[in-house]
Amino acid sequence: MEMIYGIMDMVLPFEWASHMFMKHALLAILLVTPLFGLLSTMVVSNRMAFFSDSLGHGAFTGIALGVLLGVVSPLVSLVAFSILFALCITYIKNKSTASTDTIIGVFSSTAIALGLMIMTSGGGFNKFSSFLIGDVLSITEEDLQALAVVFLLVVAGWAFLYNKLLVLSINSSFARSRGIETFLVEGMFAAILAVVVSISIQWVGILIINALLVLPAAAARNVTNNVKQYHAVSVCLALLTGVSGLILAYYFNMAAGATIVVLSSLVFFVTIVLKPRFIR
Repeated sequence: MEMIYGIMDMVLPFEWASHMFMKHALLAILLVTPLFGLLSTMVVSNRMAFFSDSLGHGAFTGIALGVLLGVVSPLVSLVAFSILFALCITYIKNKSTASTDTIIGVFSSTAIALGLMIMTSGGGFNKFSSFLIGDVLSITEEDLQALAVVFLLVVAGWAFLYNKLLVLSINSSFARSRGIETFLVEGMFAAILAVVVSISIQWVGILIINALLVLPAAAARNVTNNVKQYHAVSVCLALLTGVSGLILAYYFNMAAGATIVVLSSLVFFVTIVLKPRFIR
């Protein structure tokens, strides 16, 4: 880490980059925003925006259960419950005749209500209210190391699932005719989403994390003509808004996660205006 800090001091001769907490926050942004940009392409293509929002609600319940069971680190229960929550939604969605948005709505509302019941029963809600808005400036070296491992695992999982997910995004029946186990692929992608949401939620916040899983790809889709451009632009926009939002949040003393979301929203609206010029 000392070598990385030395390189950052050389290439970033700015006042904001002289603080250790800003170095940690910047490294976290550089690790997590590409994942948001990458995963958001399939979230948007597969119309999973509502699903990704429900993962935030499920994560809240995971934190509450960790408190109830006396787990030392809320992150353990958070990740475990989020994966279970995502797999349950995927399973019920594939087995039930009810519409997908109805199933997700039931799971989402139940999860947030259950989490609030557990959190408020002992009067300890305030202690965990920081998870609602997140704080990227609180990240530590140990958090960065864990995030780096998650980054590598998610990229490896993405490389394995990408072609199957791409076919699945076209049509599930077509995907099954090509020998793709649709439930398995959906379940693995849901689990990856759950892990990324769980790891990031303490720095981004439950209230806004869904926006980061939707906006990069939504904006990229407006100004690209093929799949390669779509993914590349989505990742680049996520990185650009992430770094810019962090710097603006530092100078104006605002929540970094919320600032990043506002910038991402502005970029999305700009791409809507530019869309007629790029797409014929």
